[in-house]
Amino acid sequence: MPAVSPPTAPAREPSAKQPPAAERVYTHIKDAVLDRRYEGGMLLTEGELADAVGVSRTPVREALLRLEVEGLIKLYPKKGALVLPVSAQEIADVVETRLLVEKHAAAKAAPANEALIGELTELLETMRAQAESGDLAAVSVADRAFHAAIVRSAGNQILDRLYEQLRDRQLRMGVAVMHAHPDRIAKNITEHAEILEALRAGDADAATDAVHRHVSWVRNLAQGEVR
Repeated sequence: MPAVSPPTAPAREPSAKQPPAAERVYTHIKDAVLDRRYEGGMLLTEGELADAVGVSRTPVREALLRLEVEGLIKLYPKKGALVLPVSAQEIADVVETRLLVEKHAAAKAAPANEALIGELTELLETMRAQAESGDLAAVSVADRAFHAAIVRSAGNQILDRLYEQLRDRQLRMGVAVMHAHPDRIAKNITEHAEILEALRAGDADAATDAVHRHVSWVRNLAQGEVR
């Protein structure tokens, strides 16, 4: 009598690999700080963070050390991590750097090619839709992407990397200012449209002027909201 082969176990679907625990904690805290769920001045404890993400305290400590290096929190032994408020000096420094980089990039981008015009147009429409739904964190992300696309189009990789280092600070400031001045969001979108039209027309002077007006208001409004 021939031997009967044992039934073959059904093939298992490969499970999606989860990021390391410390990376999950890092992402959780950073996202919460940038969209102001963890606001400046809030004290975070290792135990609360471990429970929120579902991990032990060891990866929490690792993530907090990384975030302290990035300047988003300050660690206090045996107490926790303080979410650092945005300072007036930080705003001034970010705006000054943005103006130097973005005005240069806008001048080089004019006249903008079809690929850049298409990307900026799509981002502008995305901002309008997000503003209508009240998702200010998403508006801030699209806003930042709009400016980053112009900087990237300049073709200077060193400037591109420098600008990328401002990303987290830009997002955090953008959300803070939009919450403080919701009436400004429509004007903000209008100014993006002015930048886009100047680039489409190939008017470098108009493009740099529009960038200067648009970026400067962040400093003017935000400095009144911080200590």
